[in-house]
Amino acid sequence: MKNRMTKLAALVALGTLGLAGCSSGTPVQPAGGGNSAPGGGQSETGNGALACPGGELVGSGSSAQKSALQTMIKAYTDQCEGTKIEYSSPGSGDGIKAFIAKQVDWAGTDSALKTKPAEGQDASEMEQAAERCDAPAWNLPMVVGPVAFAYNLDGITDLNLDAEVLAEIFKGEITKWNDPAIAALNEGVDLPDLAISVFFRSKESGTTENMTKYLQAASDGAWTEDPSKAWKGKVGEGKAETADVADAVNNTAGGLSYMEWGAALERNLGIAKLAGTELNSQSVGEAIDGAEIVGTDGDLSLELKYDGLPETAYPAVMVTYEAVCSGGQDAAKTALLKDFLGYFASAEGQGQLEAIGYAPLPESMIKQVEDSIAAIK
Repeated sequence: MKNRMTKLAALVALGTLGLAGCSSGTPVQPAGGGNSAPGGGQSETGNGALACPGGELVGSGSSAQKSALQTMIKAYTDQCEGTKIEYSSPGSGDGIKAFIAKQVDWAGTDSALKTKPAEGQDASEMEQAAERCDAPAWNLPMVVGPVAFAYNLDGITDLNLDAEVLAEIFKGEITKWNDPAIAALNEGVDLPDLAISVFFRSKESGTTENMTKYLQAASDGAWTEDPSKAWKGKVGEGKAETADVADAVNNTAGGLSYMEWGAALERNLGIAKLAGTELNSQSVGEAIDGAEIVGTDGDLSLELKYDGLPETAYPAVMVTYEAVCSGGQDAAKTALLKDFLGYFASAEGQGQLEAIGYAPLPESMIKQVEDSIAAIK
């Protein structure tokens, strides 16, 4: 396995990403190093001290966001005594369902709410959320997280895979680590005659959806399933949350799965290169270049590219969102939600993410998120 100190250094380096391209084809300028937020965080407009209106909020959804939200909730409530904010992480799909059902105040999701109905449904997630909100629902991007393909192979610290090979593994067509297709990508590596033990997210997951977007776009037709929050692979053992999947790989010789980068780093798992490109801050930044806002008004849904990227770009990335009501909600809860999300989006809030395996938003994207938060009524 890779040296742990090297990986921890990579975590810190993630905070130096220079991201671009997140505005309708117009490049977003990289975040600067000399624009720290004022002490005490940001107000709901992002321009002053926290308002700390008090009250309670409940959110649910993405387990990939869990560490980020735990960090933000603690930082915010430490400054706003008496405020109670809870976040559960059953997965993006369950969080969206709870949000639509009015069981929570916002949802964390690794993919923006869908604008087309799922099979068997009459309304899209955006339409259902708008009905729940009595106003349009907005997707607010908060952090960038690469999807790591983590493995457990004793003594192998440098493994190369690509989308086509991964697709064949997840379809059950490649079953051994020393398969000729894997060996062809890893010349000189002594691959073991060991079964590949695949683990996947058993609950609906935005991480699964983003990973399958990458497979569909980059596997040259090997992955034929449409991207989905539900696992569409043919093999593997399902685990509910990110931590469960990561623990399963960690405890299984020959284990392989997809997960957030931080989860792999925490367990010192091997992380595969993709088509020869290592997962690091620079390669992730190059992949984010070219993303465009495809939402309207205050909705900041992004469209990422997974294919046709520079060879030096790590293509399996995702942007995590907070799905919120743009209006129509209880005034007290709305004030607290705006204040909390304003802190999360601020330079001070984003600056705390680099040490826990997330990439902060670029400065110009922070401004757009703050403007959307301020526009919530």
